Amino acid sequence: MPRIKKGKRGSNKCGRNGVKGESGASDDELASDVLSHYSSASESASVVDEATGGGGEPVDEQTAQEETEDKLKQCIDNLMDKSAKTRLAALDSLGGAFSSKLLYDFLLERRLTVSDCLERSLRKGGGEEQAAAATVCAQLCVQLGGGDEGEEGFKILRPVLSAIMIDGCASVAARQSCARALGMCCYVSAAEDGEDLVKSMSHLESVFTMSYPNREGTLPTPNAGTPGLHGAALHAWALLVTLCPASRLTVLLDLHLPKLQACLESSDVNYRIAVGETIALLVELGRDIDREFEFEDSDTLCESLKGLATDGNKHRAKNDRRKQRTIFREVLHYIENEDFSEEKIRFGVEGIYIDSWMRRRVYDAFKEVLESGVRHHLQFNPLLRDIFGLGPPLILDSSVKSSKISRFEKHLFNSAAFKARTKLRNKVRDKRADVM
Repeated sequence: MPRIKKGKRGSNKCGRNGVKGESGASDDELASDVLSHYSSASESASVVDEATGGGGEPVDEQTAQEETEDKLKQCIDNLMDKSAKTRLAALDSLGGAFSSKLLYDFLLERRLTVSDCLERSLRKGGGEEQAAAATVCAQLCVQLGGGDEGEEGFKILRPVLSAIMIDGCASVAARQSCARALGMCCYVSAAEDGEDLVKSMSHLESVFTMSYPNREGTLPTPNAGTPGLHGAALHAWALLVTLCPASRLTVLLDLHLPKLQACLESSDVNYRIAVGETIALLVELGRDIDREFEFEDSDTLCESLKGLATDGNKHRAKNDRRKQRTIFREVLHYIENEDFSEEKIRFGVEGIYIDSWMRRRVYDAFKEVLESGVRHHLQFNPLLRDIFGLGPPLILDSSVKSSKISRFEKHLFNSAAFKARTKLRNKVRDKRADVM
């Protein structure tokens, strides 16, 4: 089971949504906000939402659990339907349920059936179905955890995930999803199996090394969609690098760092960012092995990073320039000063600190697979809690649960705090004006 060092406690770098200064909203405006909130929620209703009443009368927990399981059983049956549209809808529903709920007990006795259905969709489905099935494969491994059950599923799915990922005739979206799933499934299920780890990393390398410079030293011209595929494979490979022993890491650093540096000149902003983050991760792992580790061409690397951190070319989109500058400033600060910007991820009454490039890569990988459900899994999934050093899930008594304030009360509190803060700042500004 892969583990990560507990993060250092430090400052919270996460931003906060702005709150309007005036709280005296009219009844019509408040009603409009509430209707808008429930309208958007109903549009994204999932299997779990439907089973728990979906906005109707409240249902007791046991009944809700039974209805949820009935819906999931129907989705699993639909995975074997002749209609591709029905199978795709079933995959989407299962993906939403796997992301938002912990379903280990339900899946334990059905894992082989689900794995067989996913394998069939991967082998015989179209590109869209293959992409959806690969995502559900990764979510299934996260649900089953790193025990024998998860490893059993990975043994079934690894060959077909690898085959689609390296198949140049397959859909780019399917290949990209398979790359992400292969990295996650291997990380969760095969950390103790060196053979599976080496095979998976080798397949991922065969994909993203296609972006490496050729013998003449020039980068190949990317086809449509290939930078996204190369970035997904590189991120999945970087996730698995965190599991490698020191002897293997030394070889990988010597082999890949110089070629990744050349890829910083890629024409695709997202791939450049993936390369920069991977370089920072590899340097961090190298320094973990040897405190005196230094990339042999670090001066050239820092110059390239400075250029990307201050890139103001008008032919790039404004958002792309801003995103690139932010990431590469962080990479440059780490390479030069070992300075990492900490971030705190909150969930429930807990939180984790992202205080290293390795920890960020692992968290981002789970976030890519679980999307908005990652915080729920951090709160309740033993696998994620073990990986991030959180211990067993907390059991909160009713007094703690009932102390949570409503959304409207929170809005009023934030508005009042905003007003008080504004008045205090205005007084300080007046004093400064008098002095000047």
